[in-house]
Amino acid sequence: MPDAPDLVDRIDDLLPQTQCTRCGYPGCRPYAEAIAIGVADINRCPPGGEATLATLARMLDRDPPALDTARGLPGPLRVAHIDERACIGCTLCISACPVDAIIGAPKRMHDVLGTLCSGCDLCVEPCPVDCIVMVPAGREWTPADASAARARHAARDHRLANEARAAARGVETRKRKTAVTAALARARARRPATVR
Repeated sequence: MPDAPDLVDRIDDLLPQTQCTRCGYPGCRPYAEAIAIGVADINRCPPGGEATLATLARMLDRDPPALDTARGLPGPLRVAHIDERACIGCTLCISACPVDAIIGAPKRMHDVLGTLCSGCDLCVEPCPVDCIVMVPAGREWTPADASAARARHAARDHRLANEARAAARGVETRKRKTAVTAALARARARRPATVR
């Protein structure tokens, strides 16, 4: 058996990169890692369907189990569509999109870039006004789409990690400033008043 990192890369390359989380993992790469170490079966990817399942089984030299349809059904690519008349600009869909395919600003109408949407449908549930529906894409999900989605997902994860680090630094900076201000106040309180 190949070493684990190489195996993870090979498995990840076979997954559709929709980042839909239906497999029970936060993205295709973590699912590939779980398959590689033997804690997840290869049948948990509805977007990949039977074709991905068969390819994974061949690569891992095993019989393919039945596709786990409790996680969803395979089918043609569907993309998110936002009803602009109903959108309130809450940005919850933007936060939910794993491939940064939704654009907009707070309190402004949002839109889905259909050519970038992976069809994950993670934006549908958080919408408080139910203005997002999944519609037929009218095209196939290609290896080029998968590669681009993987790159956008990685860039998004990197950006979110940087934002979290910056927020943590900001909290630490505020704590230090508060501690310094309190220490200065205590020092001033201990100082005897100057007599004139």
